[in-house]
Amino acid sequence: MTFSLKWRLAPVAVSTAVMVATLQLAGCGSSPKDERADVAAEKLYADAKESMEAGTYDSAIKSLARVEGLAAGTVLAQQSQLDLAYLYWKTGEKAQALTTIERFIKLNPSSPALDYAMYLRGIINFNEDLGLFGRIAQQDLSERDQRAARDAYQSFKQLVDQFPQSKYSPDARLRMDYIVNSLAGYEVHVARYYYKRGAYVAAANRAKQAVTEFQQSPAAEEGLFLLVQCYDRLELPLLRDDALRVLQNNYPDSRFLAQAGEPDKRAWWKLW
Repeated sequence: MTFSLKWRLAPVAVSTAVMVATLQLAGCGSSPKDERADVAAEKLYADAKESMEAGTYDSAIKSLARVEGLAAGTVLAQQSQLDLAYLYWKTGEKAQALTTIERFIKLNPSSPALDYAMYLRGIINFNEDLGLFGRIAQQDLSERDQRAARDAYQSFKQLVDQFPQSKYSPDARLRMDYIVNSLAGYEVHVARYYYKRGAYVAAANRAKQAVTEFQQSPAAEEGLFLLVQCYDRLELPLLRDDALRVLQNNYPDSRFLAQAGEPDKRAWWKLW
């Protein structure tokens, strides 16, 4: 099954509807200083929201950072952390965004916005390295790191496992499917890269990983084909024939089989 990218990575709305914007620090022991800090934090947060709406993110980030310090331990501080993570992501500060959202998840395991935090963590990593191999032309495939994609998958998986009814879970599932297909395609691209350069052992290892780890991905078909080619070049006929049987059984109409040509003139797997 293939997944077209008809959906877009729309900006994630800050989850103010889920969380209370302020928490009164009322109590017999409250001091005038506490009340002043509370008022100052609320004013700063209001200023930050205005800056966010105006698109002046740098100003909003500065205000939110101060709110987090002034209102430590309150729901307002939690909301500020979420807003900060979102704005760091929007301004391209991935490391700070992840640090902020990880801190929120660690410190607020019972927060009503925990599902949003997990979703945002996945989005941050998803956008980092999943442009459908957008930078392949500028970088050798063997040098590309897919850790961000795998981290995004784990974040989305944690979300759908822990909060299956969350409003963020349907989109997380779609992104998980896309990540699986992208990772499988990446492994096959790398296998082909190594094969064309005569590194048949490395190519076979990457193709095998695509086939075993992502069996349901469309890329598994080409992964099997590359395994057959690699084993043939390595003069491993038993492994080659096993891979061939799996390819024929699972993909009887494979386009790779159709390219074989006349069997008495050329072995079907020697296409390049």
